[in-house]
Amino acid sequence: MSRKASWCLPVATAGCVLLSLPARADRDPLSGAPLPPDQQREIPSPITDRFYVRGTFFDPAVTTTVRVDTQNGTAMGTPVSAERDLGLSGRTPQGLFEAMFRLRKRSKVRVNFFESNRKGDELLTRPILFGNVMFVPGDRATSALDWRAFTITYTYSFIRTDRLELGTGLALHMLEADARAAVTARQLSQEITGAGAFPTIPLDFAWRISRRFAFTARGQYLRASIRGFEGALADYHGDVQYRWKPNVALGAGYSALRSSLDVSNATYPGRFSLNVRGPEAFFRVSF
Repeated sequence: MSRKASWCLPVATAGCVLLSLPARADRDPLSGAPLPPDQQREIPSPITDRFYVRGTFFDPAVTTTVRVDTQNGTAMGTPVSAERDLGLSGRTPQGLFEAMFRLRKRSKVRVNFFESNRKGDELLTRPILFGNVMFVPGDRATSALDWRAFTITYTYSFIRTDRLELGTGLALHMLEADARAAVTARQLSQEITGAGAFPTIPLDFAWRISRRFAFTARGQYLRASIRGFEGALADYHGDVQYRWKPNVALGAGYSALRSSLDVSNATYPGRFSLNVRGPEAFFRVSF
């Protein structure tokens, strides 16, 4: 065997062995030297996701209070329980949508939308002043109550490690409520709509428990009075996620939303109050 062949064979064999070894995420594949922390492969989790879309099945219990004052403001309307007095359903199972965009490692924007549309048909048992219309006991009233909330939340993570993230920022909530009631037999009807936008201070938390499990929570509350309406909102959420695939997670959680809107500059001033709370299950796709 020639001298050239004698050293080529061991080199080729060693090369094949090296290529067959699994690459380590924390070492350079060529030299084997440790990589800097920012070049190591990240474990997929809510902390490392740069974007996600979440579809949620939410089955909450709902309690609603409505009061519609007279048009000229001379008389205060009757506070009404939409579920007890007007026959609206106390549960609203529905799908929810949420998306998050991470601008940089510590900054992110989250978008949420919630909508509740319910109708009722009930025989009234007490007198109710609804705007300029007086409903009396024995009237069969049909009613509808629509509530929409669109939220944009920005947070900056002042704590961020590979396992823990905690941040705060500013959220803007756009609320809209529409209430309608009618007694067809007496040709009576009344409707009021109120809308407004106000900010809250959010607090976001994420904890990667293990390679596949994570816990996230958030909360925010603020009361504000702006241009003829006063609004208050408290939003709390917590969930546990299982990372089924690197870009897919399944989870279950619990959410509670308390919101109110007092309108004083509308044609028919009044008050809307909505409390929503219940369990949820979700499917989450991230990148």
